Amino acid sequence: MNTLRNKKNPWVLYETEVPHSRICDPACGVSAAEKLTPEHLQLLRNAFNRPKDRAQIHENMSKGRSGRNRGGNEERGMKFEEFREVLRSVVGPDVEDTWVERFFSEVDISCSGQVKWQQLCSYLLLEYTERERASIPRAAPLDSQPQIRHCSHNKREPTVRMVAVSHPPPLRYISVSKGGQITVWNSSLHILKTLGLAGDPTEQVANTRRFRGWTTDAVYMGNVHKVAIATDCRDLHFVNVAMGSVFEDVHLFGFRSVPSALCYWHDVQCPERPSLLLLGDEKGGVHLMWFLNPSKGLFKNPSKAENGPQRIFFPDLGEHSNMVSYHHIPNIHQEPINRVMFEPSANVIMTSSESDTTSVVFINVTLKQEPYVWSFKQGAKCFDYNASLQLMVTGGCDRAVRLWTRFVTTRPIATLLGHCTTVLDVAIYQPVGQIFSYSRDAELRVWDISSHHCLKTICLQFPCQQPGRIPEHGNFPFLLLSPPLPEHTQSHIVVGCKDYLALLNLAETRRGGDGWLTDEGKETGPNIQSGPALSCALYNSALRQVATGHADSSVSLWDVESGRRRLQILNAHGEDELTCMALDSSHRRLITGARNGTIKVWNLLNGLNLHKLEPVTNSEVTGLTCLHDNQLLAVGWSQRVAQYDIAAAKDLYVRADLSWKSSGVHKSDILAVCQCSALGVVATASHDGEVVIWRLETQGPVLHLQRPTQRGVVPPVDSLFFLQHRAVNRKLRNRGVLVSSQDGFLCFWSITGQMHTYGQFYAPEQPGERVLSLSSDQPKNTILVSGDTTGWLQIWDICHYALDVQHEPDCERPPLLQCWKAHERALVSVEVLEVADRLFVLTASADGSAGLWTKDGDHVGSFGQEVMWTITEPATYQRMHLQKKLPGDTGETTESVETGLSKTKSQVPSPTNRGQTSEEECCSEGNHLLQTASSASPAENDHEQPQQPMHLCEDF
Repeated sequence: MNTLRNKKNPWVLYETEVPHSRICDPACGVSAAEKLTPEHLQLLRNAFNRPKDRAQIHENMSKGRSGRNRGGNEERGMKFEEFREVLRSVVGPDVEDTWVERFFSEVDISCSGQVKWQQLCSYLLLEYTERERASIPRAAPLDSQPQIRHCSHNKREPTVRMVAVSHPPPLRYISVSKGGQITVWNSSLHILKTLGLAGDPTEQVANTRRFRGWTTDAVYMGNVHKVAIATDCRDLHFVNVAMGSVFEDVHLFGFRSVPSALCYWHDVQCPERPSLLLLGDEKGGVHLMWFLNPSKGLFKNPSKAENGPQRIFFPDLGEHSNMVSYHHIPNIHQEPINRVMFEPSANVIMTSSESDTTSVVFINVTLKQEPYVWSFKQGAKCFDYNASLQLMVTGGCDRAVRLWTRFVTTRPIATLLGHCTTVLDVAIYQPVGQIFSYSRDAELRVWDISSHHCLKTICLQFPCQQPGRIPEHGNFPFLLLSPPLPEHTQSHIVVGCKDYLALLNLAETRRGGDGWLTDEGKETGPNIQSGPALSCALYNSALRQVATGHADSSVSLWDVESGRRRLQILNAHGEDELTCMALDSSHRRLITGARNGTIKVWNLLNGLNLHKLEPVTNSEVTGLTCLHDNQLLAVGWSQRVAQYDIAAAKDLYVRADLSWKSSGVHKSDILAVCQCSALGVVATASHDGEVVIWRLETQGPVLHLQRPTQRGVVPPVDSLFFLQHRAVNRKLRNRGVLVSSQDGFLCFWSITGQMHTYGQFYAPEQPGERVLSLSSDQPKNTILVSGDTTGWLQIWDICHYALDVQHEPDCERPPLLQCWKAHERALVSVEVLEVADRLFVLTASADGSAGLWTKDGDHVGSFGQEVMWTITEPATYQRMHLQKKLPGDTGETTESVETGLSKTKSQVPSPTNRGQTSEEECCSEGNHLLQTASSASPAENDHEQPQQPMHLCEDF
């Protein structure tokens, strides 16, 4: 398979991914980057450069060493005690020891016991770079490719306005075309109904009336469930959208000027209060229509029944004085009003026009206060105002987006440049502190309010666009839906261009935030899905933490003693699923692999990304293992073994070492890898069922193992596990030292003797399932823990299993100590860990939850649950119901246990009967010879001769 190295830039996968972000436990306090000032750093540098004291020099000379550095460039290091004293003298005597200890550990990532100035600089550089990058906000739009729909009923005319109708549920949209076509859409932008505005009743041809004008604006009147539509025929159409049917209710005609912009307000908290409809007109005036009793109707009911909508002549509006009150404010602008808004808290009407002298005007309804007038060249084509931010944003023909404060009219806060054509619409999105602007060339830009940076530019590709031509738009192409929203509705934008609509979903809040220590709003437990599916998990005994990797490319670090989250890394590999994890030899660094072939190294104490490893291919990384000297081995769909030196790596990017003789050895994707340091070997297993043993010294294959099958189709090997205790013990190292999981069978292999198979048995509780993860207690290996694809966990007694040399595989199952239903879906990871001199079992599942259990099956809790536990106090463990197999039973019964409370029994299918067929198949398959290295190992790329048949010696 070709590697990415053949391409010009193997790092392109990292450069194009979504940047990661980290969220640290607030209880850890401020970081060193926040606490240390430039003056502190200068003093630290002087302390590191200060020569050692005379006592140290005398000690070196007494041991025969020169008092001077032989090379002259050896860098001085500080041990913890000296580092603490220096920090106390620099920062202050009251600096906390816990903070100093954490700072020292974060810098001394290799656990050498001392830190050097260069290490400290590298650490601070990473920290400052990370903080600077994280301080740049991310654009709210989540969709790179928006959903686009065609308004076929528009008859090729642009959509003037799009409104959202939330009552009655579910959410609907109503679009109004320039020609008067009304289209009702569901939340997925599928057409539900259409309606045409009624025309003049005097123009009847064949009993049809056709609207012959142009619409100018529309607004949704939420408390009365109507849509008001203004037209250039100097009228208003009120369309009822309350029920399933959509029909025109009232036609108010005969205005003295054309209404060009609409706004509607009603008091949500007090529906009985009068509501207000504002109309800005082409002459620069504003019409106010107060509906005095909206719950009873907008206008007086007609005296006699009429065919079609109720028609009201505007000069006769006085006849409806008990229902509506009318007021007109003329000559606010010298140009037509293109936007009108109302701020009820200040009782202020806000309008805009393309006038140079009255671009935007804020005027009080009572007219008792002087208006605020903003004046700038070419005026405003659009504006938006946010009362809580006291911020106004304008856009216009000069292609600039301007930010203004509420009470300063002379100068904008900022002028945002970047659009190449007229800005048609702007909107403030307060939840993330951003501004959206949309221009005539169908370009959507996202701006950060605080930094004034353009965060993202989206060129919407509407089918109606033609090269060299500006597409036609309506007067109001933009609809922003932000909180509060109906249930199960996400914030989003709808943009109209000619007769097409585009929908883009938005992030509702900034990443991170409060409540990150638990999985907010989700129940947690072994039988409840609690978040994104987990793909891997591991335990870090040095830090007493559990690391979980998720399909949404996030990593979480949990305190095993309490279940509290200490650190979270979001978008660790952009948007690609995280597939595997490993620890380095110091247990201070976490290595993660992803589905796109990328591998990263992280500082477990602060979440800093230390290294990015060169991808071998852009295909999935399935396994990682770190040797004792911090040489990392990575395997996956590349079918090769790649090595990385992360011990000596000083740069962010680390090149891959492809010196392993792995090309062509595996004929299928490698799915698992495991090392045995006592024997100096590494085992890899592939999708075609083959297990290959590699010698670390020669970096080449020495043994091929394959479990034979009768059906002809060889299932993949799902997991590998070395029993390290047997490998260390000379009397046991040529027994069953390697365990592989294949099609639900656990196979015990010897890799040093003449015979290689020492036993196999079917482990899952149901037929046709698989075991995805294996673990054992270290260092004794007295038990073996397996987790299957149905969520069941088994603990086997293997003290005396697979120790006798047999010519046929042992098909008897070892004693089953415990078995219980840990999760609803597959167990992707199980691990035995020792905390406070007690054994526990860590489980991670595809259902999105990770749990901690005692070896007897008592549930300690699920990581992310709201109530923390104390691991040394069983009283704090979670009490819950679970299916649990009775130890030593025949498999005909299980018990449903509420831990520590009660026990009940229920019938389940007998594993004994289930296992008979599998056991017979197991024994018959054991009669076949196993494929070893004698089965023609393939030649290497460097033209070596094919390997001869061989076996590893007893003293390997």
